[in-house]
Amino acid sequence: MKKKPTSQSAFLNLRVLLGFVLALAGVFLALLGFSGFSNVSAQANATPEAQQFGETTVIRALRSDLSRPLHDQPLVWPPAEAEHEANLNPKIPHQHEDGPDPVIQSTLWQRTIGVPSIPSPLLTWNGIPYPGVGCNCAPPDPDGEVGKTQYVQMVNEGIQVFDKLTGTSLLGPVAITSIWSGFGGACQTGGNGDPIVEYDQLADRWIISQFATPSGSTVPRDECIAISQTGDATGAWYRYDFHLTGNFLDYPKLGVWPDGYYMSANIFNTAGTAFLGPQAFVFDRVKMLTGDPTATSQTTGITGGSSEAPFLPGDLDGIIPPALGDPNHYVSFPQGSPLIYKIRAYHVDFTNPANSTFTLEASVGAASFTSLCSTTRNCVPQAGTTSKLDAIGDRLMFRNAYRRFADGHESLLNNYTVSANAVAGIRWFELQRTQPGNWGIFQQSTYQPDTTWRWMGSIAADNQGNIALGFSASSSSINPQIRYAGRLATDPLNTLSGEQHLFDGTGSQSATSNRWGDYSDITVDPVDDCTFYYTNEYYPTTSSFNWRTSVGYFRFAQCTAPQKGTAHFIVTACSGGAPISNAPVSIDGSPYGATLSDGTYDAVSTPGSHSYFVSKTGVGSQSGNFSITNGQTTNVPVCLGASPTPTSTPTATAAATATATATATATATPTATVTPTATEAPSPTPTATATATATATATATVTPTATVTPTATEAPSPTPTATATFTPTATATATTTATATATATPTPTPPQIALAAQGRLIHGQRAADLSWSGATSNRVDVYRDGVLIITTRNDGFYTDRIGGTGTGTFTYQVCNQGTQTCSNQATVTF
Repeated sequence: MKKKPTSQSAFLNLRVLLGFVLALAGVFLALLGFSGFSNVSAQANATPEAQQFGETTVIRALRSDLSRPLHDQPLVWPPAEAEHEANLNPKIPHQHEDGPDPVIQSTLWQRTIGVPSIPSPLLTWNGIPYPGVGCNCAPPDPDGEVGKTQYVQMVNEGIQVFDKLTGTSLLGPVAITSIWSGFGGACQTGGNGDPIVEYDQLADRWIISQFATPSGSTVPRDECIAISQTGDATGAWYRYDFHLTGNFLDYPKLGVWPDGYYMSANIFNTAGTAFLGPQAFVFDRVKMLTGDPTATSQTTGITGGSSEAPFLPGDLDGIIPPALGDPNHYVSFPQGSPLIYKIRAYHVDFTNPANSTFTLEASVGAASFTSLCSTTRNCVPQAGTTSKLDAIGDRLMFRNAYRRFADGHESLLNNYTVSANAVAGIRWFELQRTQPGNWGIFQQSTYQPDTTWRWMGSIAADNQGNIALGFSASSSSINPQIRYAGRLATDPLNTLSGEQHLFDGTGSQSATSNRWGDYSDITVDPVDDCTFYYTNEYYPTTSSFNWRTSVGYFRFAQCTAPQKGTAHFIVTACSGGAPISNAPVSIDGSPYGATLSDGTYDAVSTPGSHSYFVSKTGVGSQSGNFSITNGQTTNVPVCLGASPTPTSTPTATAAATATATATATATATPTATVTPTATEAPSPTPTATATATATATATATVTPTATVTPTATEAPSPTPTATATFTPTATATATTTATATATATPTPTPPQIALAAQGRLIHGQRAADLSWSGATSNRVDVYRDGVLIITTRNDGFYTDRIGGTGTGTFTYQVCNQGTQTCSNQATVTF
């Protein structure tokens, strides 16, 4: 990594010096309180080495666990670093032949004079600022994603959670390292950035990743991936560390797909001087949604070698998943002569990895263009400085947005930066297909309407096919700005019909090795499937290492939400009705999500009839059907496991012979001595010893008894009829005196809840971190030393801030709310 000169070191920068002091304070507080907590210790898995199955390499996770909720995680403030380049990010060498650009859109096409063709922002707010918590680096690599209620933004090397409608911060900014606190290994100590955040709207989960440098290495080789346990990004996370390569793993980018989380990376030698080729990876989404430690990654290795252009995986948008069994579609930067986009299909089989394939499915012609600044990063001009910015014109920009529309056609949208009329323009393109069929160019254009330089784009479409393209804009007369352009689905093909400003920077970047970006991110609200959210960087003043980020959203007035409803799955045990968590749910044969701790899962789907399959290893499986009505929620009750044996009434014809039976009536006066052994709160059933003396007087009467031979059918059934012949006999009276001594030892129900407790200091005050599993109620009662201290949500975690300093011992239990179904006792000693 490139460091700033000593004369500009962090110790001569007041801003960084302040950060250094805060970092030392954070470290001191961390030492006061044991902060490496996770409810399941992050353990190195038994056999982390890769295994080969045909052309596929299967890679086990080095480590995996479940974190504490992020809002309760110790906040990690890394030591302040000297200002530096974020990561190497070597340029990709291409043997590109420049040619005239036949698809330049040199003017804006206005549908109606005086009426803006693209809407202005509905709201903008400040995102994470420099230094990105503790990175002190450039570029920030800003990206973000919108979910049901939250917007999550990441930069090098920080994360922040916002309310998506107001922009109010819900958590952070905090270091990405905070998520990995207590995890160990490269993810905790060697995270280097290139962060990516995705929202998996099929499952209502968040995915975050960054690469990491293992101990003893000089370059990133691991990918750290975390999946939120619920749809709340401030909650707990399933964490994984995958050691993917012995080379330099650069520019990793993720895409969500029903059967996996797909990733691309550019692979270099460890010196970063030689491009070895692009490489595709896929991670077992179904297992990772439930925190399964056996989740693996697969790869077919480097594709094509150093002459192969990099690619990006498809990233799913919208409520309609790909067709059942459809592979993920990787799109490459254009290459060859004549130019083509290569589309590759990654078909994964996690059960039989030898069946996984990564094959070329289409080669689609691309319009020629001239490369922008192919040999230098000193490229894009800015006002007020001679320093220029890196245009990163050697690869596709994040994301490769995939969408399947209601009429059945599919779309892949992407963009990259080219030279057009001597300035930077953005080549955007849309691939389409309708099955059966193959991918082809639907539209392509270079957006360059004036003399302003435009680069660092990100593109997506709403549910009606309206397109928005976000980007950076700069020139020798303006500071870098954040803008976006767009088009309606009804506009003429190959045109963007208007442009808006999201945020205009008031400064330029100087003396930072020219780095800018390295990417931005536009995403679509999963709730209305109309609203675009965009984030990018800017500078408030002309300076080095002082970037800021902005977030904003907008929507086309012509867009309406798609028809959809919610299937509310309620998954319980057939026997007893306890909720079943972490049960994967498939709809219409495609993996969707998994149940939460209360056994529920909400799937958003199109109106009409659908099939489902719910299963959990060791418990059982169930399939069935449900129907979705637009705007409505449909309850889908599912039970797993053995069902109770039905009670049936037999249908029979029988012959009976009467016999005499004595019925006794007894009066007893027991004398009991009870010795309870109950010390826990709530108390278990006591153990008792009882002695009883009874005097009984029996009176015998004659009762006919029929012997019945039934022919049984399932209930309901008519009452059986019987023909009986009997002869009454005698009446007898008997008097009996009996003395009995009995010892009763009831067996308490074994605890169904497993509880662990760990003490730590928070700002010098005593606290106990509790973690549990096996509770079945929506809320649980927490007891300290036999006294109920709180009834809280059953999310598996609670921190009891005891307070005070000094020594002491505290005993805890967790019980299903309002019941005596309780955990073991767990003790914390200070």
